[in-house]
Parts: sequence; structure tokens; C-alpha cells
Amino acid sequence: MGMEKTQFAEYFPLWKKLTKAQQEKIAGSLVEREVPRGTVIHNGSLDCTGLLVIREGLLRAYILSDEGREITLYRLFERDMCLFSAPCMMNSIQFDVVIQAEKDSRMWVIPAEVYRRVMEESAAAANYTNEVMASRFSDVMWLIEQIMWKSFDRRLAAFLTEEAALEGSRQLKITHEIIGNHLGSPREVVTRMLRYFQGEGMVKLSRGMVELTDMEKLEELAG
Repeated sequence: MGMEKTQFAEYFPLWKKLTKAQQEKIAGSLVEREVPRGTVIHNGSLDCTGLLVIREGLLRAYILSDEGREITLYRLFERDMCLFSAPCMMNSIQFDVVIQAEKDSRMWVIPAEVYRRVMEESAAAANYTNEVMASRFSDVMWLIEQIMWKSFDRRLAAFLTEEAALEGSRQLKITHEIIGNHLGSPREVVTRMLRYFQGEGMVKLSRGMVELTDMEKLEELAG
């Protein structure tokens, strides 16, 4: 556990602000998980998975409508911490958030009860947790603003350029349905807009693939 604890400490910015006893409490409870792409790690408010600290990979947090439509709330990258995977630690918040691996990922899981005890003892831990929570709510409020005030063509252009940056490629292996899941829109709406983009020379469509052919135009549209 010694090497594992050293590695975890590098990824967890709160570590040096904890007492030795608090560090040992967390280190002794850590579980490391490796999950393949597509794995659902956490599912809804009844599932208390624990707090996730991302070691490598990419996770997606999303919610489901009553009709089964998805919309991405935010993404979690290396060194991010996920709080909504431990709703039992936050009794006043009942978000049915699903956490899924978008890439093969590795993470540490801190049991919710262990982290809660540390947070009750440590003002630094409580402050850090509040900062993470505020950042996530900021992400969600930004999303609401996008949905309410930004037209779908701009949202789609922003999504495509963000995906290209994440993948390091202009050739995106992604279906229209998956794009719709991220943006909370029906597949038919996505297909219609992508065909319009193709007509404007911004993308080239093929089965399971969207190639970005005019990044400048897409970035201008995304604003």
C-alpha cells in the first residue's frame, strides 16, 4: 500500500492538508478500480458507490429523462474527483446521476462513510469538497444556459470541436445517437443538423464516423 498511497497523494490535492491519522484512514480504505470503456460505474441516487478520484481515462456524468433520453452534465478527467457517485453522503441532494466510462479508465474509490468522517474532522476537507461541488454546479448551470439560450447548431458545433480536441483527431468514431445522448436531443434532430453541416462543407458523414472538414467554420459557429 506504500507505493499506492504515494501515487494517490499525487492525484489528491487535499492530501497534504490532512493529518497523519486522516491520511491513514483514507489510505487504508482505498480501492483501485479499472473499468473498460462503456462501463456504468454509478447509477442513480440509490447507488452509493463512493467518491471517485480519476487516475486516468475519461468519465461522463449524465441524467436520464422519464422518456429515457440522456443528456451529459459534465465530464471527469485525470485528477478530477466525483462527488455525485456518493449521494448517501449528501442527504439534501437527490440527483439521479449516472457515471459511465467513456474510455478505459482507472480510478480510486474512497468509501463515502470514510470520507464523511474525515470531512467532519477537517475544515480543509470540508472546504475542498464545497469547492468541488460548486464547480460541478457551475458546470450544470452552464449547461442549462446553453440549452435555454444557445441554438442547436451552435451547441452541436461546440460539441464536435470539443470531441476533436479530446480525441486528438478530426475523424470522430461516433454515432448520431451517441451525439444526441450527449446533447439531450433525438437522433433525428442530430442527423438533420449534421446533414446541413455536410452541405455547408463543415463535416463529412459516413457510417459511424463524422469527419470535421472545416474546423475554422465550426469553431466560428460554436462561438
